[in-house]
Amino acid sequence: MEWLPIARAADVSTRPLAVTAAGVPLVVLRPEPDAEPVVFADRCPHRLVPLSAAKVENGRLRCAYHGWEFDASGQCVDLPSQEGAPPPRASLPRGPQVRVRDGIVEISGLPPADPAELFTNEDESLLRAWHPVGIVGKDDMSEVELLGTKYRPGEERTQERWGLLWLAPREPAVELFDDPDHDDANYVGAWLPPARSPASAGIVADNFLDVAHFPFVHAKTFGAAEEKIVERYAVTDEPWGCRSVQDQWFDNPADPGVAAGLRPVRQRRRATYVYRAPFQLMLRLEELDAGAVKTILFFAQPESLTSTRIYTKMLFHGIGGVADPPPDVIRSEVAFEEAVLEEDLELQRTLRLPGLPLRMRDELHVRADLLGVHMRRVLTRLKEESQPA
Repeated sequence: MEWLPIARAADVSTRPLAVTAAGVPLVVLRPEPDAEPVVFADRCPHRLVPLSAAKVENGRLRCAYHGWEFDASGQCVDLPSQEGAPPPRASLPRGPQVRVRDGIVEISGLPPADPAELFTNEDESLLRAWHPVGIVGKDDMSEVELLGTKYRPGEERTQERWGLLWLAPREPAVELFDDPDHDDANYVGAWLPPARSPASAGIVADNFLDVAHFPFVHAKTFGAAEEKIVERYAVTDEPWGCRSVQDQWFDNPADPGVAAGLRPVRQRRRATYVYRAPFQLMLRLEELDAGAVKTILFFAQPESLTSTRIYTKMLFHGIGGVADPPPDVIRSEVAFEEAVLEEDLELQRTLRLPGLPLRMRDELHVRADLLGVHMRRVLTRLKEESQPA
């Protein structure tokens, strides 16, 4: 039996440690301070997020993305987004044999490698789509990076929409969506400073559509008050995209009606998610009790295999009980949304996959993932229809 050294035993603790053996990303940890080390593939079966970003509490390994928990054997013992026993595939793939010899952790055998077929920022099908390449009047767009190539917008097919310049390298198969509606278009608007993620645009878009990560990724901003269980919701197919309308409960301490004793802090909101291929997204949040509306337009520019530029525009109405919120309220809202985005980026910086898996069997999908499943189907269609005849 061949044994492969992967780490010094002194470096292995209850804090998960990322290592690589024979090209396979692994995580090594001790479930308890004095326990023997265990080793698994460095990915949660759900969204393949590295378990090296997880935490160990009470002998359980808790994924940083959706809070899935695993015991020392790799068995999934908690899936917070839904009630009932976790499905069989929720458990971690069997890890290698482990021993400690002369102060070195060694393994025999390797778990399956990461999926090889990924939808990356340089997928050829993305040539047939519109992509944002800069904010009009703010960004220098004499030359832009897109899909791993440098483009000069004056020499390419372009259009302006929502204050962004869009570029399509080839005849686009998908047009830009028409949202926001007429009311939103007349609301007070503000851009967040563009941000960059090392994750692929597909992963960035999937995260925006995800409704189950709030209590875990956004615990420092708004997630602590969010329900962990995700109720069943419907998704409506649209041309090259989808839409979902969900009624949710949330805490609204900033509502002036709460301070005046007119409304409870726990209130209702309607969340409308809109997705259009490849990376056009919108979230419209209507506070059903307080009457305020916040719309987030979110667009991703796939620059290269390791870089995605993110554009976020916010539209406000009735925030703080005022139809047209003043500048100080807008600044506060933008700062808050920047903090929320930074929490997402912090997790994305830990990712080890350069793209989004489109094959359903490569990830374990649960009912909370319905929006992301629809997005994967749309991107799969874009990819298939872009193949040479």
